[in-house]
Amino acid sequence: MFHRNTLYGKLALVFSASLIVIGLLYLGLASQLTEHYLRVTEQQFNRDLAYNLVQDQHLVSGDTINQSALKDTFQRYMTINPSIEIYLLDADGAILAYSADPGVVKRNRVDLAPIRQFLAGETFVLGDDPRSHEQRKSFSVTPLPSAAQPEGYLYVVLRGEMYDSIEQLYRDSWLLRLSAWLLGVSLLCGLLAGLWGFALLTRRLRQLTRTLDSFRRSGFREHAAYRGRGLQGDEIDQLGATFEQMANHIQNLLQELSTRDELRRELVSHVSHDLRTPLTCLHGYLETLKLKCDRLTPQQQQLYLDAALGHSRRLGRLVSELFELAKLDAGAVKPQIEPFAPAELLHDVAQKFNPRAHDDGITLHIDCPAATPFAAADIGLVERVLENLLGNALHHTPKGGRVDLRLQQDKGYLAVSVSDTGSGIPATDLPYIFERFYRGTTGGDSGQHLGLGLAIAKRIVELHNCALSVVSTPGSGTCFRFQLPIWHTPEAT
Repeated sequence: MFHRNTLYGKLALVFSASLIVIGLLYLGLASQLTEHYLRVTEQQFNRDLAYNLVQDQHLVSGDTINQSALKDTFQRYMTINPSIEIYLLDADGAILAYSADPGVVKRNRVDLAPIRQFLAGETFVLGDDPRSHEQRKSFSVTPLPSAAQPEGYLYVVLRGEMYDSIEQLYRDSWLLRLSAWLLGVSLLCGLLAGLWGFALLTRRLRQLTRTLDSFRRSGFREHAAYRGRGLQGDEIDQLGATFEQMANHIQNLLQELSTRDELRRELVSHVSHDLRTPLTCLHGYLETLKLKCDRLTPQQQQLYLDAALGHSRRLGRLVSELFELAKLDAGAVKPQIEPFAPAELLHDVAQKFNPRAHDDGITLHIDCPAATPFAAADIGLVERVLENLLGNALHHTPKGGRVDLRLQQDKGYLAVSVSDTGSGIPATDLPYIFERFYRGTTGGDSGQHLGLGLAIAKRIVELHNCALSVVSTPGSGTCFRFQLPIWHTPEAT
C-alpha cells in the first residue's frame, strides 16, 4: 500500500516531514520561550535582591562600605545560595570585589548601560557576566550611596557558574533524555494516527482507482458500480458519480458504434448484392447492343434500351434512397416545423399517384373530415413518408384492389393511415419490415430487393417524436398508420 509514487505515499512523506519540522520548531521555540520566560520571571522575582542585601547585611555604614560585612556576605551566600554571584563595582563599573572563586573572573569592569536601564525601571535587562567576555545574564543591582554621590554598585548575577553547571548537568541527564523520548513517542503516535487517517481518507480513492483499472482492462465494456453518496457527497463521491456517468456514456457509445459497425457491414453486404444485380443487367444489355448492334432490328434495340434504362432507374433510385437513409441515421436532417393543412397534402400526394393507380386498375380513395386543424410538422418530410407508403401500397395491391388514404383527429394528434387490399404481410415478417434490406419469406418480390422506403418513412416519423405502426392480415391487406402533432397558435403576449 505504501509507495512513494502513490497519493497515500506522498501524503505520508509530506506529513512525516511536517511532523519532524514541527517537532524541531517546537523544541527550539519552546526552549527559547521557556528560557526567556524564566529569565524575566527570575529577574522580576529577585529585582530587590541587591537592595535587600545592602539593607539586611548593613553593607553601608554611614557613608562608607562596611568591608567586614561585605566579606561576611560573600562567604555566607556562597554557602547558602551558590546559584548567585555578588560583585562590588565602583562608580565606573570596575570590579572591586566578588564572591566567586579567585581566577575565574575574566572581566575587569561591567558595562553600566544595562545597570542604568535596570535602575530606570525597565522590565527585563541582561547585563555583563564577569566570568565571560561574550555571555550576558539577568541580574539585580543597587547603588551604594555616599554623602556626595554613589560610591559604587552591588551587582548580583542571578545565574552564576554553579547554576550553569547544574543546568548543563540537567541537560545531559536522563530527565532531558526522557523528555526527548516522550516528545519522540508523541510525534510517532501522531504520525501513526495521521497515516491511519490518510489510509481511511484515500481508501475510496484506491477503490475508485481499482474500478477504473478494471474498466480499462475490460476494454471499457464492463465496470463495477462505485458505491458512494453520489453528487450529494464530498469530492471523492462526486468523482465516483461522474465516473459512473462517464462509464455508462462510454459503454453506450461503444454499443452504438458496435451496432453501427454491424449495420455498416450489413449495409455493405446488401448494397453489394442489390447494386450488383442492376449493374450486371445494365452491363449485359449495353454489351449486347454493342456487339449485336448491326444484327438487331430497331424494335429489338429499343427493347434492350428500355430494359437497360429500367435497370439504370432502379439503380439511381436505390442509390438515392441509400444517401437519404444515411443522412437520416447521421442526424443531418433537421425537420423544419411549420403549420400546414394535412388534408391538402393528402390530396396533392394522391394526385401524383392517380395515373399509376389508374394504369394498374387500382381504386385510390381519400377520406378526410370537412374541417381539420393544422398539423405541426415538416411538410416536405411528411410528403416523403406519404409517397413511400402510398407507392408501397400500390406495388402490393393487385388489379381491381383498393388503396385508402385516411385522416382523423385522435386525442390531440392527427392520425394518418394508408391501407390496401393487397396480399398482406405474414406474421413472421411483420416485426422486421422496417429493417433495411429485409426480404420477406413470401410475396411477389421474392428474390428481389423490396426498397428502403419503409425504413426511411420510419426514421422521418421518429424525427417528429411519433411512431409508425403497421397492422396486416395475410390475404386481406395491410394498414400503415402514423400521427402528426396539431399546431397550436401561440397566445398573444
